[in-house]
Amino acid sequence: MPAQVTDARSNANDQIDHAVKVIGRSRDRLAVFEAIYHGKGRKTPEAIAARANLPRKRVLEEAVKLAKQHIIVQETDPKRGILYGVDSFYDANKAKIVRLVKDPKKLAHLPTKTRPHTTTQTARFDIPTRQMRAKMITIDDIDSFAAVRKATLNSTAPLPEAQFKSGIASILGEQGRFTDWGGERNDLYTTTVQLNGRRVAAAFAFKGPATTGVLTPKKMGKNGDQIQRLFQSPASIFVVQYWGQIDQSVVEQMEKLAQLKSYMGSGVEVWFGIIDAADSARLVAAYGDNFQVERVAQ
Repeated sequence: MPAQVTDARSNANDQIDHAVKVIGRSRDRLAVFEAIYHGKGRKTPEAIAARANLPRKRVLEEAVKLAKQHIIVQETDPKRGILYGVDSFYDANKAKIVRLVKDPKKLAHLPTKTRPHTTTQTARFDIPTRQMRAKMITIDDIDSFAAVRKATLNSTAPLPEAQFKSGIASILGEQGRFTDWGGERNDLYTTTVQLNGRRVAAAFAFKGPATTGVLTPKKMGKNGDQIQRLFQSPASIFVVQYWGQIDQSVVEQMEKLAQLKSYMGSGVEVWFGIIDAADSARLVAAYGDNFQVERVAQ
């Protein structure tokens, strides 16, 4: 009687999964498996070959692979030679194994210790809109940049990031030093911005000429998380500046983060906006002295 090679007390699905993966997509191996597990008793290579419609040599090649993985039992009889027998567990589950071999998609839904299935439930909740006071603004809305409202758009070469940042700080009367480093939340943080007649804390993110093409979130920061880090600043105004086109996805991400910040602050006012190439040029035209460039005559 063949010795049992599987442990019925262990996870049954893991054993079935193992058998299916060992058989794989080999038609010949599957044919040998089915021939060995057809009927009762131990079988000779010749009997298996006849049942599987395969040459004896091919049966021996595939049977040794199954035996080494303990899918079948291999014995040597003094009179009959090599014999192949079944394992009781796989014999009881042979139909399921064959179905899964023939339909690999179903195998993906078979829960095992390494591939457990869990039930996921989506929780939905509504945030009262009165608790999300987030609004998009432009540079024309900021009192500190009032001169830009009368500025005429002129062709202006992009300024280096450090120079543009220094110019914005100068306009705002910010005297602090702002050194760039990899994990910073913002490029410029100030509490001197005037909006609607009052001072408001603001955080700016600048993208200099080194960045090319349309600005998208993935171009912002090494891990594409610069906008998220910007909104971690203790500010109420958040601005992204870039000497080029700013993709809508940047604005959309800023809006969501502004709404969240407002909600988490129990309805505090949060403003967000962008300064693209055109608005950057207007700022330089209006405040040339602050940017240390020659002011264009209006």
